[in-house]
Amino acid sequence: MAKGRDTKPHIGIYGRRNHGKSSLINKLAGQDIAIVSEQAGTTTDPVRKSFEITGFGPVILVDTAGIDDSGELGRKRVERTIRTLDLIDLALLVVAENQWGKPEDYLVEKFRSQDVPYIIVQNKSDLMKPTGEFREEVRRITGMELIEFSAVDNYNTEELISLIRRSIPEHSYKIPGLLGDLVNPGDIVILITPIDVSAPAGRLILPQVQAIRDILDNDAVAVVLKENEAGTFLEKSGLRPALAITDSQVFARADALIPHDIPLTSFSIMLARFKGDFSTYLKGTPKISTLRDGDRVLLLESCTHHVACDDIGRTKIPGWISKFTGKHIEYEIVAGLDVLPRPVSDYALIIQCGGCMITRRQLHNRLQPAIKAEVPVTNYGMAIAYVQGIYERAIAPFTRALTLNPD
Repeated sequence: MAKGRDTKPHIGIYGRRNHGKSSLINKLAGQDIAIVSEQAGTTTDPVRKSFEITGFGPVILVDTAGIDDSGELGRKRVERTIRTLDLIDLALLVVAENQWGKPEDYLVEKFRSQDVPYIIVQNKSDLMKPTGEFREEVRRITGMELIEFSAVDNYNTEELISLIRRSIPEHSYKIPGLLGDLVNPGDIVILITPIDVSAPAGRLILPQVQAIRDILDNDAVAVVLKENEAGTFLEKSGLRPALAITDSQVFARADALIPHDIPLTSFSIMLARFKGDFSTYLKGTPKISTLRDGDRVLLLESCTHHVACDDIGRTKIPGWISKFTGKHIEYEIVAGLDVLPRPVSDYALIIQCGGCMITRRQLHNRLQPAIKAEVPVTNYGMAIAYVQGIYERAIAPFTRALTLNPD
């Protein structure tokens, strides 16, 4: 299952084998995107498909294996099914034939423990409608009402779509502005974007594009420059930008080039405030100074990409931290949303990338085990700024906005 590559809201379909999960997906999507069979266990691994909810927008449907799968292979399929909860914004718990038991109790417990909102769908209602006793049992166990559904006679399809639309958390699709509280109409924002071996050929990276779009949405002016042009531009133009944003890899150079009366931050820190738990990052970053010989530091990259010889996560950040601390530190890196190689409590520090390729919920879920275990967490850009001595300047635009807008 491809992971962490789409920021649309994710809807997971869960339940026992042969309860019609795939038929439900096909009906919602209006096309045959999931294999339907009378044989239980047709869906063996989670499968993601994109479709449009009329009046709402694009979503990703995640079809999962039956929670009651058996045998050694079945156990592994169930594990993969549960792992998808890290990606999900809304779960549909599919039941049928008025059955409720340990599989459903287990799923509800998992939804609650991971704070995943869910809807209970009684499927195959053309064959057996929910009894009053069953409705009451579901209400007693979950505190929720179930909705009937039938893929055969199209019963309640529009009602279910409407309920999905109302149940998806607002933060999953209403994306707050990146910079709206920092810039005003007519302001100039300069974006320092190095073009080096790690830059994708013929295009800008996603955070740079997102910043440009947000600046334009706020009726401000975006000026895009390479790092060797920034000083000359300011000198010749005489302009005083309201904000400068740099690639973290050239933070030190940007700090020297941009006058200190102009606020300066990085694309990664911009994303840290936008998607991450910024207050937790603020507390975790100074822990770099307390690292000791033999400590393990985990770097989390939420996408996969070609690894260059001077890769930011695998080479540059470890080098900068080791030089700053003077300690012998062990570094591990995990790309995508793969399982960690060891318990999270084994790490002295976790450094998360900006997370431009995953949803806010996925990033939140990725870091929650570390936060619960009280392992310090920071962000690529904040860690780089800290070890290069420009941390206070780099976070100032956002801490100032946090002070002015505490909500």
